[in-house]
Amino acid sequence: MGTAERQETLPDSGSARSTAQRDPEALDHDIPTDGGGAAAHKGATDPVRRVERGAARAQPEYRPLWIEEPAQRRRLPDPVRTSAVRAVLIIAVTLIQAMVAFLCTMAGSWLAFPMVLSSVASTVVATWGALDVWVTRQVWNQRHGVVSTPSSTARALRRERRRARRQTRAAERAQERIRRQGGAGQLSHS
Repeated sequence: MGTAERQETLPDSGSARSTAQRDPEALDHDIPTDGGGAAAHKGATDPVRRVERGAARAQPEYRPLWIEEPAQRRRLPDPVRTSAVRAVLIIAVTLIQAMVAFLCTMAGSWLAFPMVLSSVASTVVATWGALDVWVTRQVWNQRHGVVSTPSSTARALRRERRRARRQTRAAERAQERIRRQGGAGQLSHS
């Protein structure tokens, strides 16, 4: 619909090949432009318009399939994400058990009573799983601090801990260097 065929002669072989060209305004191969398909075909047969369009189409416009946007929310910490996945799986199993218990009860099956008991137990475990996500998140926030405020006390504490670790590592490296040298450079104890 938005394409026009033309014959193009190759300079070295003299053979003709058929090429299809898109109208620059067409966003998709199957969607006609505002001028409609008939106007595009008429314009393609006009030699002057064909030369103008050919010059304009020398560089095909690159349009990505999608545009990546930055994430709106930060990724969950690993322990929190692990507990959340565990909780979702437990809740899914609980819902399936509850549905089976209901269907067995409606059918009058002997399996109804055991399924109801297991559904009650699963509900307790699912509640524990949901609370585990909340507790894990709170513990992670307390240990690693909230990074949303620049004046966070947790950030200052982390900075001090990093500085202390660096100093400890530097002292250990110095001791190792002295040990490797075999005490060379030390004053005698006489």
